[in-house]
Amino acid sequence: QVQLVESGGGLVQAGGSLRLSCAASGRTFTNNHMGWWRQAPGKEREIVAAISRAGRSTYLADSVKGRFTISRDNAKNTMYLQMNSLKPEDTAVYYCAAGSIAAQVMGFPLSDSTYWGQGTQVTVSS
Repeated sequence: QVQLVESGGGLVQAGGSLRLSCAASGRTFTNNHMGWWRQAPGKEREIVAAISRAGRSTYLADSVKGRFTISRDNAKNTMYLQMNSLKPEDTAVYYCAAGSIAAQVMGFPLSDSTYWGQGTQVTVSS
């Protein structure tokens, strides 16, 4: 019902910046709280950031506070993750998510479903 496509991943050097985008389609974009998760090889998937339906509330994991910014443009059905001052430990596959899992992070009532994008690789070299 909701299709999510990430883009913007790649290889950058430590201290560099990258902007990830998540384009949504299939249903009303504004009906979903959304967020970004990441998973490194051999590690559990972890929350990075989340944003409420209208973009008025955000959440950032402690590990990325001050470096990453989450935003959304509902007119374009797109969510963004601006990543600055990247560190090698930021290396992971980054996933866009919409729905229940993001609502939980934001402290809002759960939605019926969680939708995931296919992921985009971010590699930060030292």
